[in-house]
Amino acid sequence: MHKLGAAVVALLLAAGAAAYLGLIPSSPTTATPRTEVVAPPASGPGLSLEAPPAAAKVLTVAKGPRVTSAAIEEMVADAVDDRSQLGRHVGVAVARLGDDTLVWRHGNPDLVTPASTLKLLTTTAALEELGPAHTFSTSVVRGRHPRSLVLVGGGDPLLTDKAPVNAQGAATTYPRPASLQDLARQTAGQLREDGVRRVRLGYDVSLFSGPDVNPVWEPSYIPESIVSPITPLWIDEGRRVAGYARRVVDPAREAADRFAALLGVRGVHVVGSATQTRAGANAPEVAAVTSPTLAQIVQHVIELSDNEGAEVLLRHVALAQDRPGSFAAGVTAMEATLDSLGIDTSRASLVDGSGLSRSNELPANLLVRVLQTAASDAHPELRTVVSTLPVAGFSGSLGYRFVLDAPTGLGAVRAKTGTLTGVHGLAGLVHTSDGSVLVFAAVADRVPVVKALDARDQLDRIAALLATCGC
Repeated sequence: MHKLGAAVVALLLAAGAAAYLGLIPSSPTTATPRTEVVAPPASGPGLSLEAPPAAAKVLTVAKGPRVTSAAIEEMVADAVDDRSQLGRHVGVAVARLGDDTLVWRHGNPDLVTPASTLKLLTTTAALEELGPAHTFSTSVVRGRHPRSLVLVGGGDPLLTDKAPVNAQGAATTYPRPASLQDLARQTAGQLREDGVRRVRLGYDVSLFSGPDVNPVWEPSYIPESIVSPITPLWIDEGRRVAGYARRVVDPAREAADRFAALLGVRGVHVVGSATQTRAGANAPEVAAVTSPTLAQIVQHVIELSDNEGAEVLLRHVALAQDRPGSFAAGVTAMEATLDSLGIDTSRASLVDGSGLSRSNELPANLLVRVLQTAASDAHPELRTVVSTLPVAGFSGSLGYRFVLDAPTGLGAVRAKTGTLTGVHGLAGLVHTSDGSVLVFAAVADRVPVVKALDARDQLDRIAALLATCGC
């Protein structure tokens, strides 16, 4: 059997070799059929087709019927007059987008405490003065003495010590902030090239002036960590931990200390403690990091209702007009910028840029006018103010609202919120059921504390009613 198996294998190998050498004819191959391309048959009776209609535009502007005062009155008057929900004083203004004439207003007097809806004014002024592509720089420069450095605050509201990234190095927050970690890395690298391993460190906060706490704010704001002292140099807006409420006492000093620690990790020893100083006018720059664009910062401020960010932007508006970087100069500069845009601020009385003060007062229609201007074709540089308004039930400070109390407003309402104890407001845009877009502001500023949630829900209902308007 073994011999038979070996013989079979030998015969197979021989046959294969013979076929390879051409001694055994190969199997006949089947010819590949020729493919003939023919035209489609001519259409016969009943098969001819008409030319397709022209494609519609992808984006169209819905004109809709003319919005009338009577229609708005019928829709929302009862909800606005409900004192059991909104308290004794409510200011409301409604207009059609692109038309400065108010179609409905409510409130006597019509002046209201805006709370955080005031941020619409601040961000509009900042974009107009600086432009949406503007950025802020935090730098390190040479000190007046050999082997000394100065950390210079440039008024970057989003500066952090370590920008959060994932395992692939991509940012996990938007916008990605500038970080002291990057600044320390650059600085240490330059010092190594210079052969320097020991330095003294100062920090410069001279960009801003005046008090760092607004004197008309509630005295409890700082000790209760409602807001940080406003400075051009801080980490995470003066918070002890990013994203948490607790603030540090001296944000600039804390930032300098963290920067010194980051230098130490990179082999540069900071001798002694960081001290407040002033950088020389022409001091050589060692390193710098740059903030996100102003448009991105404005989006952050509006979506999250960031008080500290708004106050920093207020000071930058003043600096852009060669005024001191203070609360008072910032308000004066903001009003001047808005007036130059054709937005009348003569009846407003303002003291800050965040709306934290109860001393702020303005007519509700001023908020409408700001939104109209930011949305107009004449001012594309301001568009971020309206394009980043929180969306009902989806984003920012409206992400959790409208879901239960006013579901018809979901996705149709985009608005900036405003909240203080006893004050609740909304100001933004509403897409109505008939294809119109309304601009509105509604603020209730004498709400009993126990009615806070009721007032918020009632404002949501008013905005949702506008969304259902067949005006």
